[in-house]
Amino acid sequence: MNSLISLLSFCYGIIFGSFFNVVGLRVPLKRSIVAPKSSCPKCGHQLKAYEMIPVISYLLQKGKCRGCQSRISPIYPIMELLTGILFAVAPLFVGWSGELVVALTLISLFMIIIVSDIHYMIIPDKILIWFAGIFLLERIFIPLSPWWDSLLGAVTGFTLLLIIALVSKGGMGFGDVKLYAVLGFVLGFKLVLLSFFLSTLYGAVIGGLAMLFKIVKKRQPIPFGPFIAAGTLSAYFWGSEIIDFYINFSRNGF
Repeated sequence: MNSLISLLSFCYGIIFGSFFNVVGLRVPLKRSIVAPKSSCPKCGHQLKAYEMIPVISYLLQKGKCRGCQSRISPIYPIMELLTGILFAVAPLFVGWSGELVVALTLISLFMIIIVSDIHYMIIPDKILIWFAGIFLLERIFIPLSPWWDSLLGAVTGFTLLLIIALVSKGGMGFGDVKLYAVLGFVLGFKLVLLSFFLSTLYGAVIGGLAMLFKIVKKRQPIPFGPFIAAGTLSAYFWGSEIIDFYINFSRNGF
């Protein structure tokens, strides 16, 4: 039974992941997410229903457009698969409780942000405002304990990132500042701090390796959204364990 539920969650995830690709690509350009129908950006070939089956269509077409045979970005199936996997594993971490609704909403936000940030280096205000409203409603009915931890987290996330954005003079985008206000409201004080630490750690390690292997050049801008997603989901799912481990480790001989 659990395997069937996980499979269904995965299938729903890849379907939503396909939709999140569309949202992440169109909203920054102020285009409708409903019309026109999806088409090849190179030749304009309008995709048929069988060409838009998540993951499967990409594999059957060998990653190429049926119209012009140009390469289709692997970002599409990757985001679909990632969404499916996260939808399937989320119940394992938060259980079948009200918090699962928050978890799936958080995953949805990040999938859209990753697509948008990778393609345009933008985290759209419209997306943040929309999800801020959803999270507000969710935290009214599924509050943190204590309830004011959401407010403290929002203020902390916004203030911390704002200071860094001002000091770095462009090193941190204001989209990230607004995003962390929303994340602070979802996570609370401790976890939003852990989220920022892990996001920065992931960014430094992966960015450093990318420069070492000359995948990116020095001072070349790198989208921070994917690292925020990785750091925040790590903090959200395993935050208590990470904090407890650090406290115990520091007490035993740091």
